[in-house]
Parts: sequence; structure tokens; C-alpha cells
Amino acid sequence: MDLESSLAIAGAGMKVQSSRMRVTAENLANADSTATTPGGDPYRRKTISFGEAFDRARQLDLVEVRRYGTDPAEFRTEYKPGHPAADADGYVQLPNVEPLVEMMDMREAQRSYEANLNAFEVSKKMMQRTIDLLR
Repeated sequence: MDLESSLAIAGAGMKVQSSRMRVTAENLANADSTATTPGGDPYRRKTISFGEAFDRARQLDLVEVRRYGTDPAEFRTEYKPGHPAADADGYVQLPNVEPLVEMMDMREAQRSYEANLNAFEVSKKMMQRTIDLLR
């Protein structure tokens, strides 16, 4: 593996982890978003999955975002008869987002992003030193 390949692999890793952080941030932002109509569905947690992609030009296996989806878990309900989104019985459906899980997922994505960034920086420094030696 050459240094250019390691830059491409680290760059692909940073790109997917950035997408993962965006999805978790969106889930956290909507953790309390209820329906806009009485008895309607609230925000549904979004998910992201990764897959392997082969880059023919460079002959590299890279990671990519395979699919954005939604979590089919049940919504939570709370009895709030005065809430504008309450159904006829006074129950409001709340999003299926668990803020603690989202925070852990965001933290893991951040750490993975930083690991890829460190690999990118090391490869960049090695390329620069090689160029300096050739001068």
C-alpha cells in the first residue's frame, strides 16, 4: 500500500463518520419532536449503515455509506391530555430516540473520525518527508 492509498482510505473513513455524526445530531435535535397533528406519528429515529466499495482506479477497498434508514422501534407514549398532538384518549406519541444512545453513537463516530484524521496526518507528513529527502 502506498501513501496515496492510505490518504484515500483515511479520507473515506472521515467522510462516512461525518455522515454518521450528522445522522446522530439530527436524531438528538428531534428527540422531543412530536407530531404536528393530533394522533399523528412523531419523528422516527434515523439510522445509517456502511458498506464496502471497491475503487477500481486505485484498486482499493473503501468504506461508504450504504443506506440511510429508519428505526422501526415503537414510539414511547405519555399521557398529556392538553398537548396539541394528543390523541382522543389524551396520549401523545414521542419519538423512538434515546438521547443517551445517540450521545454514545456520536462519541464513537467522533473517535473514529479522529483516528482517521490522525492516519491522514501521518500519511501526509510521511509524503512531505519523502519529498524533502528527494530534494
